Amino acid sequence: MAKQVTEPLSTLRVLMFPFLAYGHISPFLNVAKKLADREFLIYLCSTPINLKYASKKIPEKYADSIQLVELQLPELPELPSHYHTTNDLPPHLHNTLQKALKMSKPNFSKIMQNLKPDLVIYDILQQWAECVVNEQNIPAVKLLTSGATVFSYFTISLNKPGDVFPFPEIYLRKSEQVKMNETLKFAKEIEPDDGDHQADGNRQIMLMSTSRIIEDKYIDYCTEFLNLKVIPVGPPVQDSITNDADDMELIDWLGTKDENSTVFVSFGSEYFLSKEDMEEVAFGLELSFLERIGERGRVLDKFAPQPRILNHPSTGGFISHCGWNSVMESIDFGVPIIAMPMHLEQPMNARLIVELGVAVEIVRDDDGKIHRGEIAEILKGVISGETREKLRAKVRDISKNLKSVRGEEMDAAVQELIQLCRNSNKCK
Repeated sequence: MAKQVTEPLSTLRVLMFPFLAYGHISPFLNVAKKLADREFLIYLCSTPINLKYASKKIPEKYADSIQLVELQLPELPELPSHYHTTNDLPPHLHNTLQKALKMSKPNFSKIMQNLKPDLVIYDILQQWAECVVNEQNIPAVKLLTSGATVFSYFTISLNKPGDVFPFPEIYLRKSEQVKMNETLKFAKEIEPDDGDHQADGNRQIMLMSTSRIIEDKYIDYCTEFLNLKVIPVGPPVQDSITNDADDMELIDWLGTKDENSTVFVSFGSEYFLSKEDMEEVAFGLELSFLERIGERGRVLDKFAPQPRILNHPSTGGFISHCGWNSVMESIDFGVPIIAMPMHLEQPMNARLIVELGVAVEIVRDDDGKIHRGEIAEILKGVISGETREKLRAKVRDISKNLKSVRGEEMDAAVQELIQLCRNSNKCK
């Protein structure tokens, strides 16, 4: 692991503890880099297999300021170490991974005792971590890796199921509601013994991977009606860099295409299209571009360098599952979105970006199915039709505004964290 560092007294040492999913580690890394840029020393704590992934995402300039700390999970026969991550984890083992993670409390406590950080930033999915941190009289704050829209919708649905969400633009269709009910049932079961830490003084503060440019009214709603102090830290956007030779071949290929002529299709790293959905998307692409995939397209059987693809001038649209990281990157890079949400928070993300005017949604029928004809029509509109200019103008305007407040929002978040430490007498 990384070497010991002797830092000046003014340096705040922060332990960051994301959930064991790439989609959570990436936004934690995004915040870690911003804090390191402001003279914080960061310890990123996760399982060895996740740290192997994370190490590839940390540029050399952060070699001393972002240090990796291994969390060992207990050995379970059905959960070997390569499954200590949600990536490629068989669905039937998700509960087992959650169980193993909670069983690692003693190991996490030892890490805390050894490092003695000034502050802990933990994932909202790991509420138990706050109990461990509080036992050692260290301040802790949650980091939500999704946005205020989804958080407020889920919170109302979970805690006040009879209430109507006050923003009609955000809603669920019938088939989505069925999946939502299953998710809420699981959420109630996931940490039954951890309790609700509403009495803790720090629970009012929540960092969110969002910006007021995108979710102003939803952040206000969280603040006013959910009794939270929401601190936006900006969208979770990865660096658009790569040293992979295979990635460079793809980028060179993109360079042969006309500006805004290419569609990027990706549905995330953890959930997969059904065979039926895959066929409809494939035929929809064929109908819209009139030719089969050949030199006109590329199919990747590995992680795509998404930020570089979205940042390339030939990319004119993004067919996305609407995971929060993906839609925020697309907006940040000024690329219109063809929304095709599948589950969890994705439908609410899709409704939000449609409301913002940066996306068009492929609407599923009452049985939750998509249809190639609609896919083709929407694609044509985004790439070459009337919809194109309106979407591009809006997404580029929001992208510009996001960049203009990025430093300001993070500076405000840093001041809140420093004040929290001062209040806890951890720093003077």
